[in-house]
Amino acid sequence: MQDVKAPISDSYHDYLIVSLKDPEEAAVYLEVALEEGSDQPQLLKKVISNILEAQSQLNYGYDSNQINREKFDKAVALINCIAIYNFVELVDILGFKISIQVKEPEIEGNKE
Repeated sequence: MQDVKAPISDSYHDYLIVSLKDPEEAAVYLEVALEEGSDQPQLLKKVISNILEAQSQLNYGYDSNQINREKFDKAVALINCIAIYNFVELVDILGFKISIQVKEPEIEGNKE
């Protein structure tokens, strides 16, 4: 029998991080986690961590001085995911939907 080697592929995590560099993809990813993740409360923390990992690889918006990883990790640890999912469920019961949108970049000349 011949020695068959399977092609090497990138991991799903690597693919996910690359796709989350697109702010629109990251927004949808977070929105879906809020809508669908209530049965796995820790999922929200992982989603936020993945988005931070992707954004930290970009050269805009998030630099090492702006976001200190230790501070971020501490803030994420304080997130009460169950309370967030309960709020999303309450909003749904009221007939509304939480929407995550990409924030428009601020233009330097328009600051008041």
